[in-house]
This record gives sequence, C-alpha cells and structure tokens, in this order.
Amino acid sequence: MSQVVVASNRGPVSFSLSDDGALTMRRGGGGLVSGLAGVASGQDVLWVCASLGEADRTAARRAPDGRIDLAGHDTGGAAVRMLDIPAATFHRAYNAVANSTLWFVHHLLYDTPRSPHFDARARRDWQSYEAYNAAFADALARDAAQGAKAAIQDYHLSLAPRMLRERRPDLKIVHFSHTPWAPPEYFRLLPDDIGAQILQGILGADHAGFLTERWASAFLDCCEAVLGARVDRAARTVTCGGHTTRVGVHGLGVDGTELRQRAAQRDVAERARALREQVGDRQLIVRIDRTELSKNIVRGLAAYREMLVNHPEWRGRVVHLAFAYPSRYDLPEYREYTAAVQRMAKQITEEFGTATWEPLILQVNDDYPRSLAAYGLADVLLVNPIRDGMNLVAKEGPVLSERGCALVLSREAGAAAELSEDALMVNPFDVSQTAETLHQALLMPRDERAERCARLASAATALPPGRWFADQLAALD
Repeated sequence: MSQVVVASNRGPVSFSLSDDGALTMRRGGGGLVSGLAGVASGQDVLWVCASLGEADRTAARRAPDGRIDLAGHDTGGAAVRMLDIPAATFHRAYNAVANSTLWFVHHLLYDTPRSPHFDARARRDWQSYEAYNAAFADALARDAAQGAKAAIQDYHLSLAPRMLRERRPDLKIVHFSHTPWAPPEYFRLLPDDIGAQILQGILGADHAGFLTERWASAFLDCCEAVLGARVDRAARTVTCGGHTTRVGVHGLGVDGTELRQRAAQRDVAERARALREQVGDRQLIVRIDRTELSKNIVRGLAAYREMLVNHPEWRGRVVHLAFAYPSRYDLPEYREYTAAVQRMAKQITEEFGTATWEPLILQVNDDYPRSLAAYGLADVLLVNPIRDGMNLVAKEGPVLSERGCALVLSREAGAAAELSEDALMVNPFDVSQTAETLHQALLMPRDERAERCARLASAATALPPGRWFADQLAALD
C-alpha cells in the first residue's frame, strides 16, 4: 500500500531483450524521474507506468503482478508497477490518439484543409484510449492506500482522473499537463463528445496543474466554452457536475547541481574536446531537439542559411551544430519531417561548405554526453519551437554554458514566460527575423552575453524538478 501513487506513460525504467531472452534494464530520464527522486526518499511511492514495447511487456509478465521492484530490479527506491497493456491497444492509444491527435491539437499542428479526419477508425482508436486510461485507473485504485495522493501525469492520461475518482472517491488526485493547452477555437477541432470527455476527465482531479499561466488560462477558457462549467478566474477554480477543481501553475526548471555534476564526467569532457577540434576557434550556434514537428527545426536551419546569405562575413567564422534526434518514427508525418530536416541540412552544406569549413554539423543519433558538451561550448543557443509546454533545453544550456551563451528563444516556448527578459525573443514563423537575431546574438559583446547568461541560469534553476513535484502534492493539502 502506498501513500503517493504516480501514473505516467513512461516509467523510471525500461528494458531491452537480447536474443537469448535476457532482460537488460536502464534507468529512465527526464524531469518527472528527477522530480520523483526528490520525494521518493521521504515517503512511500508507487509508480504505475505502461509497457512501451515487447521487452517491457516481457519484464512485466515475469515480475510478480507487474511489480518490477519485486523482481530484483533497481528502481531507485520506488515501487514500480509496469502495466502489460495489449500491444494493439497501446499502439492505438499512444500513437493514434495521444501522439497523432491530442499532441497535434495542443501544439496547433494540424494542416486543417486535410486533417484531422475523425471517422469510424478514429472512434475505434478512441475506444483504445479509453481502455488504456481505464487500465491505469484500475491499477491506481487497487494499489492506493486510504486517502492517498495520486499524481497523474500528462496528456496520455487525460481520462484517468475522473475514472479514478469514480473508483476511489477517498483519494486526493492531481493531474499535470506537460504540453501547452489549446485555445477553445482550436480545441473544438476534436469531436464534441471527445473534447468534453477530455475536459471532464481532467476535472475529475482535485487539482489540475500546468507549466505556465498561459496554458492554465486556455484550459479555463475551454472548460467555460465547451462544457459551460462555472469558472472563477480569480480563485482559479472550475466547478462542473458538482465537483470543484483547483487550477495551478507549477513551472519546471532544472536541477543545476545534478546537471553540472553529470556534465563534469569524463565522457562529456572527451566529446567536448572532439567538438572543439571539429569547430576550431569559430563561433558555435547550437540547437538540441528531437525531430518533432513542434520543434521547428526546418525553419531554424532556413534562418541560419539566410544569415549566411545576408551576412557573408560569417562564412568560415561560424558553425551550426544541430542535434536532431529521430522521434516517433513510426508516424509518417515524422518520417517526412526528419527527411525535410536532412534535405535542408544538405542544401546548406552544398551551398556554403568549403574544403576548410563545414558550416553545419547535423547529428541524428541520440548522444546525451555530446549534447551536454555542446551546451558548454555554445556561443549561441537556438530554441525556436512553434509551440512548447516548457522546453528545458532553453534552461539547460545557460546552466552549463562555460563562457556565457546568448539564448535565441521562441516567444511560443513555455520557457519564454520566465526567460524573455534576458533571451533574444523571436517569432518562430519569421525566418528572416530569426536570421537577423542569430546575427545580433553572434555580435553581442561577451560581457553582456555572460551577464544575461548568468541571469538565465539563475531563473532556470529556481524551480528544480523536486520542488515542482512536491508543489503538486502540496496543492492537494
């Protein structure tokens, strides 16, 4: 029995399966894992997560009732129940609904003349999303102690709070959205009943958390416009169906101490030396992203190209290091986007490259130590998403910068709410503006750059993951 139960699609561990059937476990990453570590030592925690692939499902089947920690695996002190959700159900819930529908709505990504297209197949997919959420609600209801706190994370589990409340009305429930939230006019692209279910699902929680005031306000607007719920914006509450949900804002920063300790390890230093040899004494523009549609990599590369066209004095004097790690490659939109990134990169290299200068280095394999090394060496960090819940890259870079980097930041990133005063802000759709801003960032005096970077690092570490997670639990009191 547990005093705090946590639910998220991705858990603190994952598995791979060798040819001989042996399981290898690796620890999870990201803000949620770090945040939980800060509270797990002080109280009983059970983490419920989904099996993401066949190796995870094998591990869940071999463990007693899916309890990975009871099977002898090191889960960092937390009890972990991994749910063996049928592969077809998981695929439809995760890829067809969460990633291809809800993600697209909240990030405003649809090409509306052609999509979305909600038909009979979409309804079948939605049934799988309901079943996936119900599996989580069942597990949480079974495992939670009387009066325990349940922290349900992200858009994958929008229905789970209401389902859990119906099963266990004694629990205190918080739901946290890591994505932006769509304004009502865009949210209404969803079928009417599905949009209402999503809102009602989250309103099953006692507390609904968001990363910024902007996303919280959009949620309140949707509750009022779509559900006709009673919204008190001063108190930030929503009353619907006789239940009142408080809405809160919990910004997420980075753990500066932990990040710097990791960056000080030998593998990072080795990659930093290799990068410096590759770049030489040229200035370095860095971006680090998944090839995710919302990250706006193609326009960022186009802006770099336009800067080289309009300011030829930078040719031979600057290198753009672009980390673009493949993401959601089983979705056709993402495969095409990755190909578009590669086409733009090839165009830049062929147009400007010389025997002695490589203007662009595109890295497509995930190499975390190399990313940390790049943060330290960057003169300019480019973070230009179309729309983003937070974007921790904008916070990690200044924390690890060795000489003080200039941050070129999209006004549509959630991090803009905290970093706009010292970043150079851009409209992510304006390639020419971004090109000129990159030029200005490279020209910025080193003293000014260092002062801005220090203030950015201070803001980035003001709300570390441990505090972020603890604040969600405290809101239930």
